[in-house]
This record gives sequence, C-alpha cells and structure tokens, in this order.
Amino acid sequence: MRKLIVAAFISLDGVMQAPGGPEEDTSGGFAYGGWIVPYADGSGDVMDGVFTRPFALLLGRRTYEIFASYWPHVREGAPHGFIADLFNHATKHVATHHADTLQWQNSRALGADIAAAVRDLKRTDGPDLVTQGSGELVHQLLAAGLVDELRLIVHPILLGQGKRLFDDRAQPSAFRLDATRTTSTGVLVNRYMREGEVRTGSFAS
Repeated sequence: MRKLIVAAFISLDGVMQAPGGPEEDTSGGFAYGGWIVPYADGSGDVMDGVFTRPFALLLGRRTYEIFASYWPHVREGAPHGFIADLFNHATKHVATHHADTLQWQNSRALGADIAAAVRDLKRTDGPDLVTQGSGELVHQLLAAGLVDELRLIVHPILLGQGKRLFDDRAQPSAFRLDATRTTSTGVLVNRYMREGEVRTGSFAS
C-alpha cells in the first residue's frame, strides 16, 4: 500500500497560496506571491527527504498547469534543475477527467470521483503519493481521511488572506509529530504521521 503525503509551504496563519513567485496565483487579489523566497537558506532539501525516495505527484488542475508551464522548460544545470528532472520523470496524477488535455509527460487523469480514485491508487503497488500546492484537492483528501502524513514547512510570517491548507471539511484525525527541525532563517520543518482518531479528556476533578 502506498502512503499519501501532503507536503506544503504554509504561513503561520495557514496560507499556502503562491509561495514561489508574484505571478504564481493572484486569484482573489492575492498580493504576496513569492513569500517563501526571503526565507530560503540554500540548504536544498527543504522538504526533508520527501523527494529523495521514489514518489508520484498528486496535483490539482491549477497547480498542474502552473507546474507544466515551468518545470519541463528548466534547462539542465539551471537552479532547481534536479527538481525539474524529478518532476518531469515522475508520474503525475491530476484532479481532472479531461485526460486529453494533459500534455506534460507521464500525466494521468484521476477522473470525476477524486476520493475514490485516490483510495484505489493507495491500494496499488508503487511509490508514495505526494501533493504539492493543490489546495482544493488537499481539502478533498483531508475530508475523505486519506492523508497519512503531513510535511508542513511553516514560515514565520502572517499573510492575513489567501488560500489556506485546512478548511472546516477536514475529517477529525490525530497526528503524531515524528520529526522537526528549524532552518537558519527560522522556518519550521515538521513531519506529522497520522495516528488514529481524536482523543478528548477533561481537567475537571
């Protein structure tokens, strides 16, 4: 069985919109695109090894289009060229039922019932499924209880507005902090593993 890993750059208030550049996603009038750039410390593996093992990408349609317009055109030897090589060769499972519109190599449509398609994918043999961006898709996956691991790269900034990683559709679930580290620029890199249902208690005597 495969794991489903949600890997996301987020602000302190949970915003995940357009972390990499000003023009990445300006929907809703978002004015802070590229907010992770000042916190890059040159350490390379920001996702703490999520891409050092075999993986398949799980992408929403908008994120797919952003990636497909960029990664296939990164030249060999360019900055982030190793990521381009990984992304270009990985299988991309995309939240769309229009398979004929997916031009990026190794791209496959998930179909109309996203949760059922991902559930079936998890039961098959193959590399772990990793999301990038794809906020609406992630909301659906959390609502269906399909997420096994969270890799949250938390930046010390409040953005106030923008698309957020979590919404009120998420299935209540407990997670265990498996690893954490702090980068030289104050970014927290946290790995959480799913650990069953939410437990409650009381401090009343």
